[in-house]
Amino acid sequence: MRARSLLGYMTAALPQMLADLETLVRCESPTADLDAVAKSADVVAELGTARLGVRPERITIEGRTHLRWRLGDAPSRVLLLGHHDTVWPIGSLGRHPFVVEDGVVRGPGCFDMKAGLVMAFHAVAALSDPSGVTVLVTGDEEMGSPTSRWLIEEEASGCAAALVLEASADDGALKTARKGVSLYGVEAHGRAAHAGLEPERGVNATIELAHQVIAVGALADTGRGTTVTPTVLTSGTTTNTVPEVGRFAVDVRVRDAAEQARVDRAMYTLQPVSGGARLEVTGGPNRPPLEHTASAAIFARAVTLADRLGLATPVGAAVGGASDGNLTAGVGTPTLDGLGAVGGGAHADDEHVVVAELSGRTVLLTALTYDLLADPPPRGRACQLAGPVRPLQGDPS
Repeated sequence: MRARSLLGYMTAALPQMLADLETLVRCESPTADLDAVAKSADVVAELGTARLGVRPERITIEGRTHLRWRLGDAPSRVLLLGHHDTVWPIGSLGRHPFVVEDGVVRGPGCFDMKAGLVMAFHAVAALSDPSGVTVLVTGDEEMGSPTSRWLIEEEASGCAAALVLEASADDGALKTARKGVSLYGVEAHGRAAHAGLEPERGVNATIELAHQVIAVGALADTGRGTTVTPTVLTSGTTTNTVPEVGRFAVDVRVRDAAEQARVDRAMYTLQPVSGGARLEVTGGPNRPPLEHTASAAIFARAVTLADRLGLATPVGAAVGGASDGNLTAGVGTPTLDGLGAVGGGAHADDEHVVVAELSGRTVLLTALTYDLLADPPPRGRACQLAGPVRPLQGDPS
């Protein structure tokens, strides 16, 4: 399809895209609610079938439904990846109804990332031959993809490129790099004693944790973009008892695999400071970084194609949040993220999508998919995590 006719096609399709987005947003799908996610999967499956002409494979793992469309008879070469779960609880539509006004769509989950799903379906539907495309829509990304991780990695391993339909960065930027994530728990074991009568007989877990919080925080490296953040901390049982046990969680974000390995080694070599105290460290790397090297080739194609199509030149952005794009890049698949909607307010009351950007973004996605099918990029090397995978509890983005 020629550039002008493709843009005209997507412009004409905009009312249908908005109607499809309304259908998805009106089906609330909080990630922790298995029944809601299952109902959402039904709606996404029907919508995808209507646009693509074939029904998806339904993959249910631990009660969570994921959808996969493998199109045509050719081996999968390009993976379009998204999720249909959201952070919004049932009833959010009552406070934040779906509306389109003044060129903006509002509604829970519209930006993150139901508009991206609509774009994926319409982009693939515009291809004269989608053979070799796989569309994978998961149902647990907002809680760290605990059941879909293996599915994503397996699917990406067989493809030459992954296009992730997460929402754009600020001002519509494509996400060319994402930090890797590691999660740890540090537990201090001391000895209980009466805080008023004989505190000297105790070993204070809270004091030990204070030493460790400072030591862990010092592992950050601002120059390399490494953040090491102690987060939730609990210790002790009653106000008049020397705490016997305490623990805190640690969130680590890194730009490269070497930093992820360095922090992991340091976490597991922490030593107690208080006499008689004992430390236990658990966890480790959860998602490898999506480094610039994983996205560079596809991003360059996106820039070239946008120029040919008369679209605004894409810009790239490195972001601290993680997505399933970290997983596809981690298995060595060239990955470009943030190809979804332009807007803002993800997870917030002002979540929104800019209507005027939908057609052009979908045109770029169509052209990029076509180009990658015709000339797949070489695969990179898989990223070896430094330790055991620890599922994220909560949104990694």
